[in-house]
Amino acid sequence: MKKQPLAYRMRPQKIEDIIGQQHLIGEGKLLRRMVDAGQLSSMILYGPPGIGKTSIASSIAGSTGTQSKMLNAVVHNKKDMEIAVEEAKMHGQLILILDEVHRLDKGKQDFLLPYLENGLLILIGATTANPFHSINPAIRSRCQIFELEPLTIDNIKQALQRALVDETNGYGKEKVSMSDEAITHLAQACGGDVRSALNGLELAILSTFPNDNGVKMISLKTAEACIQKKSFQHDKDGDAHYDVLSAFQKSIRGSDVDGALHYLARLIEAGDLISINRRLLVIAYEDIGLANPQAGSRTLSAIEASERLGFPEARIPLANAVIELCLSPKSNSAYKALDAALADIRKGKIGDVPKHLKDAHYQGAQQLGRGVDYKYPHDYEHGWVKQQYLPSKLKGVSYYEPKRTGKFEQALADVYERLRNK
Repeated sequence: MKKQPLAYRMRPQKIEDIIGQQHLIGEGKLLRRMVDAGQLSSMILYGPPGIGKTSIASSIAGSTGTQSKMLNAVVHNKKDMEIAVEEAKMHGQLILILDEVHRLDKGKQDFLLPYLENGLLILIGATTANPFHSINPAIRSRCQIFELEPLTIDNIKQALQRALVDETNGYGKEKVSMSDEAITHLAQACGGDVRSALNGLELAILSTFPNDNGVKMISLKTAEACIQKKSFQHDKDGDAHYDVLSAFQKSIRGSDVDGALHYLARLIEAGDLISINRRLLVIAYEDIGLANPQAGSRTLSAIEASERLGFPEARIPLANAVIELCLSPKSNSAYKALDAALADIRKGKIGDVPKHLKDAHYQGAQQLGRGVDYKYPHDYEHGWVKQQYLPSKLKGVSYYEPKRTGKFEQALADVYERLRNK
């Protein structure tokens, strides 16, 4: 039989073998206490790809001594789950490890629910998708949700070094000498995906011929050739994508140029010009607003330029726009004023349009008193005359609260204050 891949062979068998995730499995932490007490409940392990979610699930099952079975919500059908239930009845209980649990369809969910309810099945689901967005509430309410953290470079180096000395599942019985630079490169280039790092290590060992002393010398050059460079994990449809977009906008709002450029670079590496441009245009009006009105038109020009240029040149106008938006004064007063008006309308605070403002462009309007007492502002000095515009029910209400962060809005604020005083 073909030898299983190194990443599969090096899966942790016990909870003590897990690398990282000390916030969950460290001494005294909730998941560790559940395992040590042998009192597991259904759970969902949520985190980025390649950090060992299903491996952790297997090690949890292995640590309790309870019979377990691994299925995939996409590949395996309802019949496979019926078999799992029969096995659970035979053993008294079964831990069902279900990969890609967010892809569980309604038929499978409805089948599993009663067995999760009565405890015959203990579900350990694994997913890269945010369970609060992607998993049916009926399943989610029966599960503890544990978010796994990305592995650090030191965590991945530890996994690589363990594989080099493990005589049963790794390459401890072979004569392998690997430079520190090569190990560090594999740990950095895998982008947090320990599976990718172990695959790169195995390829480096298998593709290297021993020297005259029978030792396989793994250099940095060999390591570079054996792993596909991954700068970071980024799925345009995944939860992490929206986290990056959120951090991008919040960095600009907080006037942090370096933070904003970092997140812009991540979005550029992901090739997502559409999301970048849409978010920049929103920022120009939501966060900069009246404090620097020209930023909106200049941002739109930068967006149009980036769309015509495409990557990699699109990064140039985008960098200009991001830096200007970061260092512009900030104001959200315009849309906040409109939101306040919308809130009143949705609460039923409307009132009738004053008669002098109603349409008078039809025969008989004057007889109804429509527009009769309307004062035309252009007929008065400075183009302004005192007159009621709000419905009587809302007379005196103020929605706009100007900010004085920029010269333009400071001038608007002075005019607004002067008019209200009149």
